Amino acid sequence: MNKHPYTEKRSARIIIAFVTAVIGGIAFMLLHLPIPWLLGPMIAVLIGSNVLKGHYDWPGQVRNAGMIIVGYTIGLSMTIAALREMLHQLPTMLMLTVLLLLLCACIAFIVSKLSGIDYKTVLMGSVPGGLTQVIILAEETEGINITVVTVIQVIRLMMIIVCVPLLIFSPILGQRHEGNVVTQVMSVVHVNWISLFPNLIIFIAVCIVCAIAGNKIKFPTAFLLGPAIGTAILQISGLHGPALPSILINASQLMIGTYVGLLLKPDKLTRRFRTISLAVVSGIVLIIGALGLSLLLTKLQPVSMSTALLSLAPGGMDQMGIIAHEVNANLSMVAGYQLFRTFFIFFAVPPLFRMIMKYDLKRRKTATIHEKRVG
Repeated sequence: MNKHPYTEKRSARIIIAFVTAVIGGIAFMLLHLPIPWLLGPMIAVLIGSNVLKGHYDWPGQVRNAGMIIVGYTIGLSMTIAALREMLHQLPTMLMLTVLLLLLCACIAFIVSKLSGIDYKTVLMGSVPGGLTQVIILAEETEGINITVVTVIQVIRLMMIIVCVPLLIFSPILGQRHEGNVVTQVMSVVHVNWISLFPNLIIFIAVCIVCAIAGNKIKFPTAFLLGPAIGTAILQISGLHGPALPSILINASQLMIGTYVGLLLKPDKLTRRFRTISLAVVSGIVLIIGALGLSLLLTKLQPVSMSTALLSLAPGGMDQMGIIAHEVNANLSMVAGYQLFRTFFIFFAVPPLFRMIMKYDLKRRKTATIHEKRVG
């Protein structure tokens, strides 16, 4: 039986995206660039999909599978000791998260004034949450230009993925390391496949169930947080979760990076040069601000600068978790801070936007009444 033409066409687009992503990953690895299997596919697919329009596709289910793998990796770090550390640092987490959000709000205000783009849209684009979570939130909020939000978020994400590893090992932070930077960033962990079983089967089942259940109840970034929480519960219960082979970690990065690369649609962006330029500048300012808050965190808590920077870097928990895993930072603390900010944004941002929209509506009504009186 012949396949439906649309199925064959989509299969071909998926294969093209996969081949492009693999080429991008290999190229970035040969160029000794950081996080090659996340950044490489992302950049390669972004370029390819905009040069060969309509020839690329990537199933959301594949991205979700990559998120589940990353969620499992993050969940492995959530031990009883790690949770106690999170509880101990709760006041610091709250203070630094609020400071970071205030910084983002100020940057969004300036960018809005310079670009002429609606403040609510720029603010949503500046929210330091996970890319998927913010885009979903943007889709559910009235009066938001999703294309602009996506552009700002993706540019910031790319800048963070490139800049954060370089900052961690730069002389600016005084980080000391032996050997080549790339060797450390791209180091692989050799795992015996046989040692993964039978425990991994239990964790796979729990991760999938938690991801699906989380998605059903509209949990924020369910395919990452669900498996992370499920894995953490099993870990706390005493069941040991095996570390994954590097090939699976690389595969998860490719799955996520390819999906993110397809999100950016430059042809749908108005005032492209101005918007992109302001997004780049605001990304730089945000990274500098996160660096300053990281220095503050190292003064408040006995942590390394790399752990502090990854904990407060305004990227998604999946991206920061990947980088933390690659550079051997304190993954439990990074995951804890990123997880806390994810929940804080999920619960705090929607009410904030409702307040802004009510204020904006009230201001417009007042202006209309004033104009009528003057007229």
